[in-house]
Amino acid sequence: MPLPTDQNLIDLSNELIAQFDALFNLHPGFRPAHARGIMLTGTFFPTKDAATLSSAPHFTKSEPTPVTVRFSSSTGLPDIPDTDPNANPRGFAVRFNLGEHVHTDVIGHSTPFFPTRTGAEFLEFLRAIASSAPGASSPTPIEAFLGTHPAALAFVQTPKPPPSSFAHESYFGLNAMKFINSSTGASRFGRYIIVPEAGLKHLDEAAIKAQSKDFLFDELPQRIKQGSISFQLYVQLANDGDVVDDVTVHWPEDRPKINLGKLTFTDLVEDNNHEQKRIIFDPIPRIHGIEPSNDPLLELRAALYLISGRRRRQA
Repeated sequence: MPLPTDQNLIDLSNELIAQFDALFNLHPGFRPAHARGIMLTGTFFPTKDAATLSSAPHFTKSEPTPVTVRFSSSTGLPDIPDTDPNANPRGFAVRFNLGEHVHTDVIGHSTPFFPTRTGAEFLEFLRAIASSAPGASSPTPIEAFLGTHPAALAFVQTPKPPPSSFAHESYFGLNAMKFINSSTGASRFGRYIIVPEAGLKHLDEAAIKAQSKDFLFDELPQRIKQGSISFQLYVQLANDGDVVDDVTVHWPEDRPKINLGKLTFTDLVEDNNHEQKRIIFDPIPRIHGIEPSNDPLLELRAALYLISGRRRRQA
């Protein structure tokens, strides 16, 4: 995965990483955001409908595709307690291993909201948070920012209860992708939705207080010992005229959803800590059959992940 040639994009990526470091301190070997994670391996098996939407290889194969998933908690703190509300939304990044050095990824988190459309706005959002220490006079910088950015206010105000397990949470790919069936020439924009087969289960305040600080990361290895965990991979399709290049714009619930297939995870990744440092997920598909939309966050996310990933590997 190459760095983009746009120097402004690289500079903005570095500024965002520096701002995460300022918020959470630098933790060598860990991601600046979603630092705490755990990885599993498994397989993806597509539905017949997947091949009608896209000619991507993992949607058209008759045999399962090996996959690797990373579940994570928010913030750049590698030891953030699972009971801390700032650990939400939870993250989900899955790699479809299509061959030697050939792969494509889906990245999501557990709320369908994101606070800003552009990276510059997101940097402003982070700086407003950093400048709004407890005891600051009102209106604080973050209050002022939220007052003029309704999407960020919606993100902050959206309830984010913790799940009882990573296996009992849904995850949303926020950036739209273009799905192309090369045999027919048909194409549709859509967003991924990952739904747990075990069902959604969130904790209320009383239940959270009864949990240990590591309950999610302790529970998942025990669950895997008892058997596999599975998710259904859906895509919500946009209609003509729907906005597909703005992550803060939500499509109506009546937009059709297609089941692309089943993700089944069976084992912990060996040498989990090492592999988490090594793997660099890519929000851009980079395979035939799926193309990125013109969402301005996509190239920025790709650059940011690559720069922080190289730093992590050197640590």
